Amino acid sequence: MQVKKVIVVGGGIVGCLTALELIECGCNVTLVERNVVASQTSGESSWAGAGILFPLLPWMYKDAVNQLAIEGAAIYPKLCERLLTKTGVDSEYLISGMQILTPSNIKEATDWCEKNSVAYQHNAEGLLLPAVAQVRPPQLLKALRQALLQSGVTLLERTELRPLNLEIDNAELNSWQTIAGETLTADQFVVTSGAWSFELLKNTTQNLDIKPMRGQILLYEQTAEKLEHIVYANGFYLVPRKDGLLLAGSTLEDVGFNKNTTEAVKQELQTKAESILPSLKNTNILKHWSGLRPGTPDNLPTIAAHPTIKNLFLNTGHFRYGLTMAPASAKRIVALMCDSTQY
Repeated sequence: MQVKKVIVVGGGIVGCLTALELIECGCNVTLVERNVVASQTSGESSWAGAGILFPLLPWMYKDAVNQLAIEGAAIYPKLCERLLTKTGVDSEYLISGMQILTPSNIKEATDWCEKNSVAYQHNAEGLLLPAVAQVRPPQLLKALRQALLQSGVTLLERTELRPLNLEIDNAELNSWQTIAGETLTADQFVVTSGAWSFELLKNTTQNLDIKPMRGQILLYEQTAEKLEHIVYANGFYLVPRKDGLLLAGSTLEDVGFNKNTTEAVKQELQTKAESILPSLKNTNILKHWSGLRPGTPDNLPTIAAHPTIKNLFLNTGHFRYGLTMAPASAKRIVALMCDSTQY
């Protein structure tokens, strides 16, 4: 039986996990990344994110978002363990809990937790969700890159594809041209390129409602005053990492593909961070960076076959929760591509 050849377009966490699932399905897999997998310039929101494995205020989202996120988060403990055993790279999985400061809709929040069997505790500061975990995204990407290579996935890095130009119903995609003029061929293609997905597919009949949304984040050195949990308040969070450093973020900025950081946002993030943890006023900021999330209405990704190109699939548009949703969305799209009856 001929082995199916599949090209995965995009080397963020969603793309890497999709590629590994395709290998498990017995496919010959090539992953195409416009930069370098696991570098700061690849994966965008994958590399730049804070690593929280839970939706912020899930009772504010649709059930479909929470279902995918919770399903994905449940996969991470064994996934990180397998990656560590296989590659020797620690993804820094940590159950840190999340403290939500004085939520205004406490009854709605606790009702949701009870309905979805999510542990919670009332305390003087608000609502604690003790089971919320985190990983360190750059470490996870390093582990995934090594696992891809060990599993026989071909990496085509620094390879950018041209936007598709197929508008005929029931068209079949046999090849895809790179910017450099190379022709890539496969039996199936799956787009996992986050914020760039719209640009790649804008000339097809698929109307993807995806746009880049910039998020800026700060990294503080270790503080004398330690946080026991992730702290969330009014759209802002502090994340105490496993290495002792502290993340503060993040913004949601509709500025196109502009990845620049700004002094105004830095000051805004500092003010919010110091209002939660006053000792940060005397703590050095080690880094300030940004990433581009694939913004979509209601945070709902597209995990489906392309409606008019019969061997093209989409696993993209995860917005704020690509990291959390990635393991579950990879399983779902690969089940569809491989005609599995498991899901």
